[in-house]
Amino acid sequence: MGFDRARIEEGVRLLLAGVGDDPQREGLRETPRRVADMFEEILAGIGRDAAPLLTVIPGAGFDEMIMVKDIPLASLCEHHLLPFVGKAHVAYVPNREGRITGLSKLARVVDTLAKRLQVQERLTTEIADALDAQLAPRGVFVMLEAEHLCMTMRGVKAPGALTGPARIIADFVLGLLRDKAVLTNVLNAGHDATLLALDAKVTSPCATDPLASLWSDSEICHVAGRRNHCLSEGRDGDANS
Repeated sequence: MGFDRARIEEGVRLLLAGVGDDPQREGLRETPRRVADMFEEILAGIGRDAAPLLTVIPGAGFDEMIMVKDIPLASLCEHHLLPFVGKAHVAYVPNREGRITGLSKLARVVDTLAKRLQVQERLTTEIADALDAQLAPRGVFVMLEAEHLCMTMRGVKAPGALTGPARIIADFVLGLLRDKAVLTNVLNAGHDATLLALDAKVTSPCATDPLASLWSDSEICHVAGRRNHCLSEGRDGDANS
C-alpha cells in the first residue's frame, strides 16, 4: 500500500462536506489537492527505513560521547492528525571500533522518522533503535520536547503549554548511558530540562525503567538546574484523550 493521491483528495472532499461546508466553493475547490501535496511531503517517512541514513565514517578512531542538541522536530499525531512540534536531543557513545556517523545524519534520522503518523514516545524509541542498529554504540540517549496541538487547540487546552506544564518529555536510554555517572555528564552537557525526563512521574518509555530508581527528585532538580519547576513539568493534560 503506497501513497494514493486520488483517495486522499476524495477523503478531503468528504471531510469538508461532513463538517457542513461546500467543497466546491471558491476557497475550498483546490483544498483537496493542496492537502494531498502536504501529506505527500510531511508523511514521506512512512515505510522508509531510517537506519541506512546513518552511514558509517570508517577509521575515525573516536570513542567519546557525541551529542547533537536542538534538532528541529515536526510530526503528526496519529490520534487526532494534529501536529506536535519541538526539538530533539540525541547523544551516543561510539563502540570501541570508533563507528561514528556524520552529525547531519542524526538530524536526517529524526526528520525521516518524524514524517510518519506518530506518537512522541514511539518516535523517541525509533530514533534510539536506528542508532543502535546501525552504529552498535556503547550507549544511546534520545530526548524529545514538543508542543502538542491536540493539547493546546482542543481537549484540556492546557494553559502555558508553550513554556512547560503541558510539554511532553520522553527519553530512551540504552547501554553505557544507563550508568549514572556517564549519564550525568551527558545531561550536564545538554539542555537544561533534559534530566526532567528521568523523573519517574513523567510519562515516558523509561517511566518504569530501573534507570529511574537511580535518581531521586532532588538529584533530578539539582542537575537540571530547575528545582522550582521540575515537579510541574509534563504533568498536566493527556495527549491521547
